[in-house]
Amino acid sequence: MRTLIRNVTAITLDDEDRILPNVDIAIEDARIVDIGSDPVFPRSRVYTTAEVIDGRDMVALPAFFNAHTHAAMTLERGWAEDLPFERWLDEKIWVAESALEEEDVYWGAALACCEMLRAGVVGFADHYFWMDQTARAVEESGMKALLAWCHFGIGTEHELGGKTLEETVAFAERWKGAAKGRIRTTMGPHSTYMDPPEVLRRFAEEARRVGVGAHFHLSESHAQVERSIERHGETPVALAGSLGLLDLPEPTLVAHCNVATDDDLALLADKGTWVAHTPKTYQKLAMEMPPVARMLARGVKLALGTDGPASNSDLNMLEVMRAMGLAQKDAQKDSEAMPRTQLLRLATQAPAAAMGFAESGVLAPGRPADVILIDTTAAHWIPRHDLAAGVVYTAHPGDVAFVWCDGKLLYRRGQYQTLDVERIRYEAERRAFRMVGKPMRQVRAYRA
Repeated sequence: MRTLIRNVTAITLDDEDRILPNVDIAIEDARIVDIGSDPVFPRSRVYTTAEVIDGRDMVALPAFFNAHTHAAMTLERGWAEDLPFERWLDEKIWVAESALEEEDVYWGAALACCEMLRAGVVGFADHYFWMDQTARAVEESGMKALLAWCHFGIGTEHELGGKTLEETVAFAERWKGAAKGRIRTTMGPHSTYMDPPEVLRRFAEEARRVGVGAHFHLSESHAQVERSIERHGETPVALAGSLGLLDLPEPTLVAHCNVATDDDLALLADKGTWVAHTPKTYQKLAMEMPPVARMLARGVKLALGTDGPASNSDLNMLEVMRAMGLAQKDAQKDSEAMPRTQLLRLATQAPAAAMGFAESGVLAPGRPADVILIDTTAAHWIPRHDLAAGVVYTAHPGDVAFVWCDGKLLYRRGQYQTLDVERIRYEAERRAFRMVGKPMRQVRAYRA
């Protein structure tokens, strides 16, 4: 399987931050094999059998990865609006999920895959229920994913489908390395504020046995921090560390850390823990914005994500980059904060590494062919003074023209190559309306 992209401008995101005009990019199987321009473009390989893509007026860059989401919550998009965090969970989300059925997760996740591909996203870290169904959607779509089966550990009556911890661990073993390595798995406790310490400790033990990491919510509010100190004598971050969740065979990925002490940040940095930052959710739910500047200054590894579409409404990493850049420039009162190439890395290299796909995120020979082409001919792109700034602050999902994952073309100018978007749209909306039309009950209650 060979592809030759001709006469494109490449934003490499390599160590030199090179932007290469009018180059050719050669892809063979799952890898980029050559990047260059005539007359120095290597001709050692014969590309007469390659599909040739005209890249004129387009920008090539590494595809986006989404560091934290709940993909099947596309079914709850627009269902829980204009509510504070606690009421959003208690009155809407955890009530609607009482009517969620296993196959709903497949169609909700498949809809999420369609949405992400259209916005240039080829991989996502997902944390939800009935994860065999999400794995099925990922495998069929051709995308990459880090999948965690969410578990609360407070009784089977509070778990969707009555699933036990053992069953969620079995999922991680069953799908680990599936789809030729495109699917990775991890342990999925919900959080330190919902899962009891003995359950969290058990998850750490199972992660070490299976050889994976963990993905969970951590330190989202002052109330959570205060209650953790009251109950356990330490902050949520320190508690996660003392229970072994930050010392696992593969990276631990924690979502949010909206409230963190300097000691918390030092611990996260020391353990190499990845923190998923989802700024649009914080803005929409009026939550405290995490201390991004302090995190980065102390060496905490940060990666951008969308969170679930029930809280931030979409799965658009272009918008997440923009939201982060604008929010941080304003918060720090510094127009030089969060340069555009840093934002691009936080949406490509960083989340890919957090998910275990550390080679992705750079356009260079030998790297995975996770590549997107963005069309720059629309009026909102003109004049094209700075293409990196254009991607971050100008581009829309509709500008994404081509998407490859591991060298396989998944999306071409509005046409999905692996997914039946019309069937997916129909099934997802039908099931979403059925969920909220059925008698619902509260399956669990938020506790800080």
